[in-house]
Amino acid sequence: MGDLYINIVRQSEENGNNILHLAGRLAPSHRLRIVSGAALQMQRELQWFKEIENLVQPSYKSKRNKYGQTPQEIFSESHHHLMMEGEKWMKDTANSCTVAAALIATIVFAAAITVPGGNNGESGRPMLASEKAFIIFGVADALSLFSSSISILMFLSILTSRYAEGDFLRALPKRLIIGLLTLFLSIATMMVAFSSTLYLTFGNQKRWILSSVLASSCLPVAIFASMHFSLLAEMISSTYGSGIFKKRSKKKGKKPFKRILN
Repeated sequence: MGDLYINIVRQSEENGNNILHLAGRLAPSHRLRIVSGAALQMQRELQWFKEIENLVQPSYKSKRNKYGQTPQEIFSESHHHLMMEGEKWMKDTANSCTVAAALIATIVFAAAITVPGGNNGESGRPMLASEKAFIIFGVADALSLFSSSISILMFLSILTSRYAEGDFLRALPKRLIIGLLTLFLSIATMMVAFSSTLYLTFGNQKRWILSSVLASSCLPVAIFASMHFSLLAEMISSTYGSGIFKKRSKKKGKKPFKRILN
């Protein structure tokens, strides 16, 4: 828009609303549907409000309209229902993933105690400790246990969060991203540990049986990735991306917004 936006950000409505008051209103439904999930919609609304806040002079942030409302008060009032929906969406997702992560942690912990091949009766060392597949089993099982434990902690932190408005901007999405990534890692490494155990147990028998079972063990990883990849990619892009105005700020010949306003 060039220098035209200087006049736009300085204008006010008949009710005394400046551009930041207007940015604090809830976006129409067709704009909210750009991203999926109430939590991500709340995050985008916060990003939009913060972007506009960076364009205006500091005095505009505390300016009251005809009804005595500041831009932040308008934002809180108009987004109250969306924030409640985002809280419910976050808690439902965290509850489901916590159960899955807890089951994985239980399984891999039990597998670490009952190692394949058993232990030596005299020394207590595993009988197959010298096998490469056993080393792979131990490393994968430990990674699965650690990553599932981290995942549980992340989802528990989501469940116990205070759910303030600002938490939807980075804190809650960041925890959910870490939780989903570590949950995926725990599933993948659990399947590697399972495959290593099968190889140690049935490696000398029919190869086609072993190959079919090992191929089947990849299905849970593929299903999880296909179901959650789009959501995870969208959250990462929304949380760590360049921002809503990235294209405008990178145009040649355009000065930064704040510099022109000042």
